[in-house]
Amino acid sequence: MKKPQYVTKEVLKNFIKNALEEDIQEGDHSTLATIPKDLQQKAKLLVKQDCILAGVELAEIIFQQFDKNLKLEVLLKDGASAKVGDIAFYVTGSARSILSTERFVLNCMQRMSGIATLTHDWDSRLLGTKTKLLDTRKTTPNFRICEKWAVAIGGGTNHRYGLYDMIMLKDNHIDYNGSITKAVKMAKEYTEKIKKPLKIEVETRNLEEVEEALNAGADRILLDNMDVQMMKDAVKMVNGKCETEASGGITRNMLKEIAATGVDYISAGALTHSAENIDLSLKASK
Repeated sequence: MKKPQYVTKEVLKNFIKNALEEDIQEGDHSTLATIPKDLQQKAKLLVKQDCILAGVELAEIIFQQFDKNLKLEVLLKDGASAKVGDIAFYVTGSARSILSTERFVLNCMQRMSGIATLTHDWDSRLLGTKTKLLDTRKTTPNFRICEKWAVAIGGGTNHRYGLYDMIMLKDNHIDYNGSITKAVKMAKEYTEKIKKPLKIEVETRNLEEVEEALNAGADRILLDNMDVQMMKDAVKMVNGKCETEASGGITRNMLKEIAATGVDYISAGALTHSAENIDLSLKASK
């Protein structure tokens, strides 16, 4: 599948470089002490838990960045429905290189597969509706690229990647600034000044704030921690004049009912902060 636009070669290169330095530093002494330099071996990525597989493409990039002579034979691609006992890929080459990158690859793939699996499960509950499932910025520092990539692999839609690609006026912004109307006006003036057409989203807590955000010209209105009836009333009030997003305390069991209100998006931090890692292992193979 196509990588999201934020997954660039340069960003991945830096992420992998920093992670390898964190783990190896002066050397993988366990491997250097016991494995001959020229030993060539093969290993398989074994799936030990049913899942939506994610991180295969990343694994190949990690292996290649560490040792360009490592070769992957991919059997299951990102987004595949993997079953217990499946082999995702074989990696062949320097035994030292395989051992030194093993845990890094597994850490990424186990986490990414967990997020993709949870996202796929949640997203399946929105089939037949117009509502799209979004992630949030509730991600692990320095690992966001992998977590949001995993959401995309699982069928979800990425919200803003960071603080730089969308203006989102949350409750604290509004409370510090004084009013929604004033904050949106200033945000529009700011985007014109910096010549960057950023969308403006406003977090609202009640119908009065929804009306104010709508009149102020928000591009998207976030309905924060509202009950279902209030969401219905808010969507009716907006009447398609801008996008709507439900957020705050969203659970799996609520998805269908919230989608039925007509909101354009449902965002859930749980996709990244509450996903359980999937059991995978890299084992020696013949």
